Amino acid sequence: MRAERDSMGELPVPDEALYGASTQRAVLNFPISGHPLPDGFLRGLGLVKLAAARANEELGLLPPEKSRLIQQAAREIADGRLSAHFPLDVFQTGSGTSTNMNANEVIANRASQLAGQPLGSKRPIHPNDDVNLGQSSNDVIPTVLHVSVAVALHLRLAPALDTLAAALEERSRAFAGIVKIGRTHLMDATPLTLGQEFSGYAAQARKAAARARRATETLAELALGGTAVGTGLNCHPEFSARVCRILNAETGLAFREAANHFEAQGGRDDCVEVAGALAAIATALAKIANDIRLLGSGPRAGLAELRLPATQPGSSIMPGKVNPVMCEMLVQVGLYVHGLTQTAALCGRDGHLELNVTLPLLAHCLHESIHCLANGANVFAARCVAGLEADPARCRELVDRSLMLVTALNPFIGYDQAAAVAKEAFATGRTLREVVLARRLMAAEDLDRALDPAAMTRPYAGRPGSE
Repeated sequence: MRAERDSMGELPVPDEALYGASTQRAVLNFPISGHPLPDGFLRGLGLVKLAAARANEELGLLPPEKSRLIQQAAREIADGRLSAHFPLDVFQTGSGTSTNMNANEVIANRASQLAGQPLGSKRPIHPNDDVNLGQSSNDVIPTVLHVSVAVALHLRLAPALDTLAAALEERSRAFAGIVKIGRTHLMDATPLTLGQEFSGYAAQARKAAARARRATETLAELALGGTAVGTGLNCHPEFSARVCRILNAETGLAFREAANHFEAQGGRDDCVEVAGALAAIATALAKIANDIRLLGSGPRAGLAELRLPATQPGSSIMPGKVNPVMCEMLVQVGLYVHGLTQTAALCGRDGHLELNVTLPLLAHCLHESIHCLANGANVFAARCVAGLEADPARCRELVDRSLMLVTALNPFIGYDQAAAVAKEAFATGRTLREVVLARRLMAAEDLDRALDPAAMTRPYAGRPGSE
């Protein structure tokens, strides 16, 4: 152990640790969940500290040599090389001050190493005076929250949803010629093609990807520059704009200084809006997974219109049983994300006066949601959707047995007569065709045309969405 000192006094710190006394106090104070802050958040913290040092150098507030050392250490954080030196629990001070100081101390001590000085010497870089120059935890942590979540949406979630959409579109094309019975209320309805059904799933996934991309724009405003309560005390007036320019170059996104720093630090409405988008994405994925699971139920006593890939044995007692495990996985991801996003909404509600004090938990909820949704979408696309097969014979069998084809007879014999035909066919076990002909309601040739299931799937051929 070595001795490190902060404003409260001296404290022993592990010899190999790059953090200092402030971080060690938080380690001792918050042994709660064992869950550290998300890796993406910590990488974003490194990126913000790098941009701050460069901006302060441009403004003539930080000597070039100090800026170089801070940027080098901050880059190592942004690259994930110093994650082991961020031990703090998610459940800590609600402003994230402990984590901001964790970064300040790690950067200062890493700079000491690079400059050949002992750890804890605060030479040549001081964690507060140099690394935290022009900043407060109260504007740094909200800024990191926006930057890191936007990057995760841009680089992880949106591409994963694109992958899933492409897989569903490919299956939609493959299933284009397979006519099947539609179902509303889980009851027989009029026919459609399996390709049309899958085109709906693909469109849901495409819309989900668009929601993820729009969510990055929701997070464009950054709190940095407001310092303690939003007034910008001890901060150069050009600091925030310069940091935003540097972050934009680093990430390829379009961040800008908050229009109102008091809102940017006291409220978390933008994050709650993003949580809502993530909840909508989770809903879409779970709906798709549940539908595919239903269509693949069986193999002999269910719908069995789809054959799902067999990925693992399904039962410890029933030999040969194979379960829709990928669908079940994605449904569970959806449930988990709904819990996380509801927590995120409550985090936004529980910010009081000039600062929201649930920031570490909010970061955890949003990053964990993105992580699970992205992984779930990628795995589901590769290990379920790509291997889906249709059973055309089963689809045809169910179409032929359905009485809902009678709907197509409404224009010819009227609703009441069509309903009577359906009831008689159901009661007697006869086909619709047999009942209509027995009642002499239509000529056989006209009836066969009207009852053609394939024609029912494209009554307005050429209309958008009809194919």
